[in-house]
Amino acid sequence: MVAAFILRGEQPTREVLIGQRRADQALAHKWEFPGGKVEPGESAEQALIRELEEELGIQATIGNAVTTVHHTYRNGGAIEIQFFTVTEFTGEIRNRVFQETRWASFVQLPGYDFVAADLTLIRDLAEGKLL
Repeated sequence: MVAAFILRGEQPTREVLIGQRRADQALAHKWEFPGGKVEPGESAEQALIRELEEELGIQATIGNAVTTVHHTYRNGGAIEIQFFTVTEFTGEIRNRVFQETRWASFVQLPGYDFVAADLTLIRDLAEGKLL
């Protein structure tokens, strides 16, 4: 899996784009970062470019790899998510898959009900440890 920190602005007012899962999806109403699965034959960066076009209608320039999160859910399912920065893209952001999208500052992130896999990451972002 891959996900993007789509960033705008500069510190201390820098914001990141987050999306809320729809009611008909697993982990309904939880917040997450845009991204998705890596298809066979794709690099992580190629997958993220494709996913951001599908989910948001943008053509993103993938920046630096930030971190990789490994998480095992209570039901035994395990995932690995590679996170990258995106500071440049063309096109207007159009929400195609989420219940809602919004820009949030890093310090606001802990106030959202994120998927469990992102919780440690959220704390680290809010404390200024990652970006």
